[in-house]
Amino acid sequence: MFAHTTVLLDEAVAALALCAGGVYVDGTFGRGGHSRRILQTDVARLIAFDKDPAAIAAAAEIKDARFEIVHDSFAQMQTALTERGVTAVDGVLLDLGISSPQIDDAQRGFSFRHDGPLDMRMDPTRGISAADWLAQVDVQELTEVIKDYGEERYAVSIAKALVARRLAKQAAQGGGASGPVAPCDSTGELAALVASVVRKKEPGQDPATRTFQAIRIHINRELAELPLGLNQAFDLLRPGGRLVVISFHSLEDRIVKRFMQQHAKPEAHLAVPRHLPLRADQLPQPQLRLLKRVHPGAQEVAGNPRARSAVMRVAEKLAPGASSR
Repeated sequence: MFAHTTVLLDEAVAALALCAGGVYVDGTFGRGGHSRRILQTDVARLIAFDKDPAAIAAAAEIKDARFEIVHDSFAQMQTALTERGVTAVDGVLLDLGISSPQIDDAQRGFSFRHDGPLDMRMDPTRGISAADWLAQVDVQELTEVIKDYGEERYAVSIAKALVARRLAKQAAQGGGASGPVAPCDSTGELAALVASVVRKKEPGQDPATRTFQAIRIHINRELAELPLGLNQAFDLLRPGGRLVVISFHSLEDRIVKRFMQQHAKPEAHLAVPRHLPLRADQLPQPQLRLLKRVHPGAQEVAGNPRARSAVMRVAEKLAPGASSR
């Protein structure tokens, strides 16, 4: 059994401003820390989502008629809720990234600290594993993934080294392989190869950190699904409903920040030629009110170091014509 400490538990649930009889969505159940706290109140209904079969199994332990778990991505929430007769909700919570049990279980292949199969799928029953993807990707695409999703300065060198390793393994097998050959079969092997390429080590960070993050994000389509989930959450929220999002790296937070700002200050993102000025009543009206940005306190980080990079953003949906101030 792998333990999980929910980040910003009290702060996130408080930010939802739960109301009696309200309907809420926990878009990332994980091990249910937020969901269980929400169910301690008098909400009418809570629908949770998760791609991980282990999380679905954990959710089955909750015996509460108000609760339902959906084995799917939050990017499918609008369809899933419509199928359940839900067309509007009072709050949506997204706790992004991977959970501690996923990191700590070597068989999941997420961590370079625990040698195991190179999988990295949040849902091992769907899609292709990291090893299978590395067995077929070319240098250009691999470079782009590592650079864009990992912000790794040595992306080109790492990509070339991985493809060279793959070609060498194929040659060593003399063409006798039954299918594509992965350059690395385990997380330990991948981490060692990346470490051999990264020339400048960052203090306090394993050389493989950025590459593992990049491959994981790509395999699980995390940055592709996030805008879809945010747009659906916005559409589902009633006026006065809250959107609460916890991010763990700058790429996620950048998407969340821009999404909230575009809806809170739409005029700032409107491209209008200077010779065609618009009157105030012609400008798009704000649809969200930005409420707060919260970071874990020193005490929480001391007790759970994995919380140190978290940032929570909170916004409230406005009624048509309401002010964002």
